Amino acid sequence: MSDRVRLTASQAIVRYLSAQRTVVDGQEVPLCAGVFAIFGHGNVAGMGEALSASRAELPTYRAHNEQAMAHAAIAYAKTMRRRRFMACTTSIGPGATNMLTAAALAHVNRLPVLLLPGDVFASRRPDPVLQQVEDFGDPTVTANDCFRPVSRYWDRISRPEQLMRSLPQALGVLTDPAECGPVTLALPQDVQAEAWEYPISFFQPRVHELTRLGPDTRQLTAAAEAIRRAKQPLIIAGGGVHYAQACETLARFAERFSIPVAETQAGKGALRWNHPQNVGSIGVTGSSAANELARDADVIIAIGTRLQDFTTASSSLFRNPQRQLIAINVCRFDAAKFGALQLQGDALRALDELNVLLEPSVSAEYSARVKHLAQTWNSSVEAATAVSDTTLPTDAQVLGAVNRAIGTNGTVVCAAGGLPGELHKLWRAQDSDAYHLEYGYSCMGYEIAGGLGVKLARPDRNVVVMVGDGSYLMMNSEIATAIALGLKLTIVLLDNRGYGCISRLQKSCGGTAFNNLLEEAAPAVDFVAHARSLGAESLQVNNVRELERALNDTRAQTRTVVIVINTDPHHSTAAGGAWWDVAVPEVSGSKDVAAANEKYRKTLRDVSDLE
Repeated sequence: MSDRVRLTASQAIVRYLSAQRTVVDGQEVPLCAGVFAIFGHGNVAGMGEALSASRAELPTYRAHNEQAMAHAAIAYAKTMRRRRFMACTTSIGPGATNMLTAAALAHVNRLPVLLLPGDVFASRRPDPVLQQVEDFGDPTVTANDCFRPVSRYWDRISRPEQLMRSLPQALGVLTDPAECGPVTLALPQDVQAEAWEYPISFFQPRVHELTRLGPDTRQLTAAAEAIRRAKQPLIIAGGGVHYAQACETLARFAERFSIPVAETQAGKGALRWNHPQNVGSIGVTGSSAANELARDADVIIAIGTRLQDFTTASSSLFRNPQRQLIAINVCRFDAAKFGALQLQGDALRALDELNVLLEPSVSAEYSARVKHLAQTWNSSVEAATAVSDTTLPTDAQVLGAVNRAIGTNGTVVCAAGGLPGELHKLWRAQDSDAYHLEYGYSCMGYEIAGGLGVKLARPDRNVVVMVGDGSYLMMNSEIATAIALGLKLTIVLLDNRGYGCISRLQKSCGGTAFNNLLEEAAPAVDFVAHARSLGAESLQVNNVRELERALNDTRAQTRTVVIVINTDPHHSTAAGGAWWDVAVPEVSGSKDVAAANEKYRKTLRDVSDLE
């Protein structure tokens, strides 16, 4: 009996992926949950044939847009806490480069997705083929080289036997807590169809389980000593808390040591909204409670966060001159930021080991202050999200209605624009699965595709997508995919006739309204009719009371529902928040811009004094 099997490169990829396993909630399941595919001349004959023959082992999902299908795959991986991933295969040319935005999104957010774009002929025999990008000075360059800077691992498979080395490396990146991110394997269309004698042992099932790296003893001791001396400590919970499955551990740690917890966009939901130590969101879109505590904190424990500018208020948030930042992060790159005392390791393990070394030491006065600030902030949330009868409600009033109606098993999905800021401030997450925001790359068009990915991962959840009219118009095609797959999404479409968030930013920088909001003469889009044409149930509501009724009335629907509501483009929640560094022109004929620049330069001087 031969110990080898003759397979095409495409067949080998499919067979290898099908053999990879993982453990989720104690059950062994396939590591790769399936492949999103849009076929063209660069992959239909190779990958298409292999996927067709193995559809029972590795499901294939047909999408309508390459960027959107990659967004859905990324949202799936995020929802699964990076325990499972999906792959995406495309033709060469525009089919491939359509995924670049999604690759960058996955790279920024440290999320796994396997991208398998078709490529030109490795043999170069028919060059230039349809859709081939030709570099006049380097014939090895193709459009897929664009994926290099937005991939954690990149390879072009020019011979089928190269998969023996590349596939294990790809899986290593996709499953590594620190290196996790997008992997691109560019597949020349002739190589996809070429065969090689692969060892059967290469396709033996393998179980990939979470690796929990422990912190260095010296780092742990130093961190424990700093926390022990703290009088006003603050924890910042990032996405790494979710990926380490450390939410319950964090809750116990915060309770035992009476340390308040603020949440980033990716970390929101690490603690339920009414947990006694939860002081809300932090940073530019933060709560007044979290930001005031951050201002005075003498020890900031940043757990699983990359500390981007929205979290740190462009490095202006932490103002205690004696402050000490402790970064608990499995990724060295993130742990080393801002001169932090590094505690490199898995969040759950680090918290467990710190728990052994510490004793409660926070004063009753500090705990009372934390409680008071949290209560004051929650009153602000109630006021901002209260029911209103106005026919042009604010985003906050709309999300309040959605939050009340979504139920205890609901998940809100959103990305980009003004909505994420309002959601970060005001959404009340009842559990760790209640909040799914893409704000690392702040990518318009992610919302509906992301909702599809969430629903694939958690079909038991009531998935509600909140999307503005601008993002909806950019990418709505996966409504049709959701209908085809029989997956129920509830999409709340907020129509403010333009890019309201950027219009407000434009004005805050001294500019006049220009190129963001639609003019009165511009035609109104009939979003209800459009969504209905894609197969969804759809309706228009006139205020937040009608929205709440519609959300409740359509809960039992099995088909995707789109609910459209007109909103105020000019209003955002004034409570909370912090400074964000957006450069203002030094020279302008506008007095308003000149005044905004003077204010900007003063703030820069104030911030530089903190460094």
